[in-house]
Amino acid sequence: DTEGLLRIKEENQKHYRRAQRHQEKKEKIQRLNRKLRDLVEKKTFDLKIQYEHLASLRRVHILELTSVIFPIEEVKTSMRDPADVSSESDNAMTSSTVSKLAEARRTTYLSGRWVCDDHNGDTSISITGPWITLPNNGDYSAYYNWVEEKKTTQGPDMEHNNPAHTISAALCYATQFVNTLSLILDVNLPKKLCNRQVNEFCGENLSRHRFTRAVKKLNANILHLCFSQHVNLDLLHPLHTLRNLMYLVSPDTENLGR
Repeated sequence: DTEGLLRIKEENQKHYRRAQRHQEKKEKIQRLNRKLRDLVEKKTFDLKIQYEHLASLRRVHILELTSVIFPIEEVKTSMRDPADVSSESDNAMTSSTVSKLAEARRTTYLSGRWVCDDHNGDTSISITGPWITLPNNGDYSAYYNWVEEKKTTQGPDMEHNNPAHTISAALCYATQFVNTLSLILDVNLPKKLCNRQVNEFCGENLSRHRFTRAVKKLNANILHLCFSQHVNLDLLHPLHTLRNLMYLVSPDTENLGR
């Protein structure tokens, strides 16, 4: 029993010495973890500073781009509200008739259905100049009608003020602008737009199917950029091409460049 007791004591001493070594290793690992945690926190803070600096640089480049090459602004039109004109011509008109006229003014028949648009007839959005605009409600029927008319009309097109020309030019500029924004913001676009597709709007007359498909791809890319920069979703509309772009590059967009 005495020999067994001594043997057990020797084993306990070995375990105790081993436990001390393990405790020292544990404390060493803890010190190393604290050191690494402090280093990671410092690197994370430095990375955040670099991201903020990069975002500010992106923001400066984008605002410079919008002020010099691709200015986007809201253009007021001289069209008056039909309800106001009618009420002036007939003072006996009931309020219900006025409200119905105002409601009719805010709706547009687009692609086989009625679309509500509170800005219809009031303003339009221009890009690169007040003479190149897009309809506020996404109604590009003027382009379709022009293409159909060109199919039946022979000879060169001498009508330089044709709204279809401004629509195609505005969409071409918007596509170029979106591609440039994706490079500055380092955001991959969901719908690829190569140079051939950029020039598609200003090239040959597109059929309604090809034109609609190209516009949908452009609108999808614009919305994707808006989502990436945390633009207020209440301001966006899937059909408002230039208006969504205007909200995206607005100086009021706090997260522009993130």
